[in-house]
Amino acid sequence: MSNKQIDVQIMGQSYILGCPVGGEESLLTAVRKVDEAMCKIRDAGKIKARDRIAVLAALNLAFEQVGTPSVAASSSAPSSPDLPADSQERLNQLLKRLDQVIEKDGQLL
Repeated sequence: MSNKQIDVQIMGQSYILGCPVGGEESLLTAVRKVDEAMCKIRDAGKIKARDRIAVLAALNLAFEQVGTPSVAASSSAPSSPDLPADSQERLNQLLKRLDQVIEKDGQLL
């Protein structure tokens, strides 16, 4: 199957993405979802770094796919009565680790 390139914008930045012929509509739908998720986090005003916004948006979209509540745009996930306490704690630990890695990565630039 051959690929084509599509120019898209996510949070105001242009990207050229490879896409299988016939998959353009699905890719554009995914781009819209990512853009909306990232803009929502950015517009909340708590987080400025694009990479951090991208990680939180990716987590939110992944959680939606598995039926788990969204992660707040902060260092910890919101408490949810639907989420077992051990899962909530693991999620909080994961987000803390992501925060640490992103902070270190930003220092390398």
